[in-house]
Amino acid sequence: MSKISRRGILAAAGTALAADKLGFPMIRSARAAEFTLKFASDIPVTHPLNVRMKEATEEILKATDGRVQIGMYPNNQLGGDPDMFSQLRAGALDFFTLSGANVLSGLVPKAAISGVGFAFKDARQVHEAMDGDLGAFVRRQIEHAGIDVLDKIWENGFRQITTSTKPVRGPADLVGMKIRVPPGQLWVSLFKALKAAPATISWNEAYTALQTKIVDAQENALTTIYVAKVYEVQKYCSMTNHMWDGFWFLMNRNSWKKLPSAMQEIVAKYVNGAALKERQDVIDQDASLQKTLEQKGLVFNTTNPQEFRDELKKSGFYGEWRKSFGDQEWSLLEKVTGPLA
Repeated sequence: MSKISRRGILAAAGTALAADKLGFPMIRSARAAEFTLKFASDIPVTHPLNVRMKEATEEILKATDGRVQIGMYPNNQLGGDPDMFSQLRAGALDFFTLSGANVLSGLVPKAAISGVGFAFKDARQVHEAMDGDLGAFVRRQIEHAGIDVLDKIWENGFRQITTSTKPVRGPADLVGMKIRVPPGQLWVSLFKALKAAPATISWNEAYTALQTKIVDAQENALTTIYVAKVYEVQKYCSMTNHMWDGFWFLMNRNSWKKLPSAMQEIVAKYVNGAALKERQDVIDQDASLQKTLEQKGLVFNTTNPQEFRDELKKSGFYGEWRKSFGDQEWSLLEKVTGPLA
């Protein structure tokens, strides 16, 4: 019988504590997990997406009697979005939540359609589209590219613009403004059409870029602005609601196929259920976050979306993207939003 040292006990306890802090569900079954999978996201650990996903991993572990263990790597722990997307496609990463208008659009261009600027009026309209025909279309496009995807898209919310120089009250305030955007062509196109100077920077490098004045502005949902402490390096927050953003739950096809169908059903059930809870979390949080962020020092202002929409029509933005996505796809979008161009 081997001797158990005090050092060994402390080391084991430290490992368990570190694993718990990183979000890894601890195996409580008497046997080791049969399937050990990795999930990654590009947002901070306290974001509702990671909170709800942590709950889902624990429920999955319990429902499979310890057979399926999903380790979590939030907040770009495994690299920037392009790196993690490559890992997912190569099989080094099993699950990854990614915006359709972000890096995913480089492989699946039509996945960006949910992010068309100033298209949706509210979350209800968005979810009608993404749980309906438009979402089904996007999922088929992703699957045709060799990546499996679950049914329910997660919420990031409507995106707002923060700046360190001046508030954005109308399109004229964006002219020449250096603004950080994610590495997705739709973002670049949107802000170029509004005559800004967009710079594509991965989210894990965005805070430093704002702090060092490489860019003067960024745009994101209020929840992300709060949990990433953007208010520390920005002064103004303009409520533009210029783009809705959500995260598809992407899966490496080989990893997914290795799971028995019963295990697939359990994972899908709890992850999709977590997505629905997370949607409401973000909506509820956004409703109260303005006051919280004002207390952190951000100065808020409202805007008129029609002014920006008119500028985008004038610049040919909507016409350009209608041609890019295709008439049939655009009709699925306008079926919910009404005419855009």
